[in-house]
Amino acid sequence: MKKLGIPFFYGIVIAIGLIAYFLILSLFGLHANPIFSLFNPVIVGIGMYLAIIASKRKMGNKYKYQKGFKIGLKTGFIATILFTIFFGIYATELNPGFINKMLSVWDTSWHISIGMVLFTVAIMGFATTVVLTLAFMQLLKDSWNTKEVRKQQL
Repeated sequence: MKKLGIPFFYGIVIAIGLIAYFLILSLFGLHANPIFSLFNPVIVGIGMYLAIIASKRKMGNKYKYQKGFKIGLKTGFIATILFTIFFGIYATELNPGFINKMLSVWDTSWHISIGMVLFTVAIMGFATTVVLTLAFMQLLKDSWNTKEVRKQQL
C-alpha cells in the first residue's frame, strides 16, 4: 500500500467492489435495472471513509481538513474512472445489447449513444464522490466546541 498511496489503493478497491456488485447483478439479470445503482454510493462511501480514516491515522497531528478532503476526492475520482472504463468495455465488447436493454425502461425516441451513457455514469460517480467527501469531512473534522474554546469565549 505504501507504493500506491492511500487514494490509489482504496480507489482500486472501490472499483473492484463496484465491478463485483455489477457482475453479481448481471448473473441474476438485474444489472439493466437502474434502481440497483442506488447501492453504489454505499460501496463508494465505505471505501472513501476507510481511505480518509487511514490517511488521518497515517498523518497523525499533521492531518488537516484540506488533506482529508483531497484524499476523499482522489479516492472517489480514481474509483469512478476505473468503473467507467469497465462499464464502457462491458457495454461495448462483452454485452453489446446491454445499453438498449437498460434504456428500454424509459420510453424515449431519442438516440442515446454509449458516449452519453458513459458520461452519465462518470458524472454520477463524480457527484457522489463530492457529496460523500463533504459529508465525511464534516464527521471527521476536529471540533471547535472544546472546553478551551468555551473558556476563551466567556
